[in-house]
Amino acid sequence: MLQPPHQPLRVAAGPTPRTPAREDKAGPWHSEAVCRRDEARLFFAPSKEPTAARLSREESAKRVCARCPVMIECQEHALVQPEPYGVWGGLTAAERRVVLARRRRREMELKAAAPAGHVAAAG
Repeated sequence: MLQPPHQPLRVAAGPTPRTPAREDKAGPWHSEAVCRRDEARLFFAPSKEPTAARLSREESAKRVCARCPVMIECQEHALVQPEPYGVWGGLTAAERRVVLARRRRREMELKAAAPAGHVAAAG
């Protein structure tokens, strides 16, 4: 989800290597985001929101994300930044924390396996 149109979009200091490349260079990915036409409150929780209301709101936001042509770019943006709040690219903040933990674990496994594989290939 993007910030409301009346607020400037936060931009990272520079591109990160994990940012997905756009095939069409017509404009920034967020210019095509479906959520730009929706209320920000659908994607961000009000303070002290009851659990049932939060779950319902998040499911509604995810339905918007599911029909978005730039959902993957949005999701990766939220993971790379990382965005601490809201639904981005069809993932809640909690879901993004799980994805990031899995990525870190996978990277550690690959690093641990690399020296063993390198030695075996050389020998």
